Amino acid sequence: MSAQETMWLVFALMIGVMFLADLWLFNRNSHEIRFREALTWTLVWVGLALAFNGGIWYFLGHDKALEFLAGYLIEESLSVDNLFVFIMIFAFFKVSRAQQPKILKWGIIGALVLRGIFIVVGIGLIERFHWMIYLFGVVLCYTGLKMAFKPEEQVEPEKSLVVRLLRRVMPITRKQHGDRFFVKRRGVWAATPLLLTLVVVETSDLIFAIDSIPAVLAVTRDPFIVYSSNVFAIMGLRSLYYLLAHVMEMFRYLKFGVSLILAFVGAKMLLTDLVEIPLALSLGVIVGTLAVAILVSVVAGKAGDKAGTGD
Repeated sequence: MSAQETMWLVFALMIGVMFLADLWLFNRNSHEIRFREALTWTLVWVGLALAFNGGIWYFLGHDKALEFLAGYLIEESLSVDNLFVFIMIFAFFKVSRAQQPKILKWGIIGALVLRGIFIVVGIGLIERFHWMIYLFGVVLCYTGLKMAFKPEEQVEPEKSLVVRLLRRVMPITRKQHGDRFFVKRRGVWAATPLLLTLVVVETSDLIFAIDSIPAVLAVTRDPFIVYSSNVFAIMGLRSLYYLLAHVMEMFRYLKFGVSLILAFVGAKMLLTDLVEIPLALSLGVIVGTLAVAILVSVVAGKAGDKAGTGD
């Protein structure tokens, strides 16, 4: 068995065991996730990602470990921006805190499948059509600039094409029915608003994947590194969502940091045939940008608190 085959096996075992433990054993029943539980699971997933990165360093070498870390940080930072959209979606559909974990659980399962498809397609396109690198680069630069300068848009799930199609295919109940996706009324199965919520969450994640996958492909085109870094970031999304709700001020200006990262990796793709940007430098830019964005957010939050109290 080769070193990479060994790491694939380790990856499958780690994710399989933790998937069952997190989503099906400890959080099998719908319940509101408190701050301490969210913090614990967030630290667990971050710790596992770093431990796995250590395994990559040992079995696959220094460069692959840096690629994984860069990909993980890119995906994690973009995921945080995605979580803000989830908050607005839940508010729109009036999904209670107790029901939200089930949506996130199935959303994660769908994301794991969709990301795998996107990665295979993305790498295949780049290997077959070299010019796709420049297209991905332009998309990332445009998205970064748009994120930095365009005002926040309101989420309007009812205007979603997928939601309109679902309404045509089957009846939708007006009220929630606990944490059920389907109910039977008058002998006919109908979907609940909870299913609509899941559909919108999956659709939004699909849209975010259009940015996140090319961004990771800017630092590595190794399918194993791209997918494993994505999976570790995605698996921690559920706990990170609830942690984010309690420490919102830490991410006030994160979108500007994320926009800069997207523009940087986009430029890296556009310059791929002219200038080789060292992976260590790319990782430094990503880590430094995220650190500055969070620091500015915290400082601004404290200044706002002082101004509010009149100190």
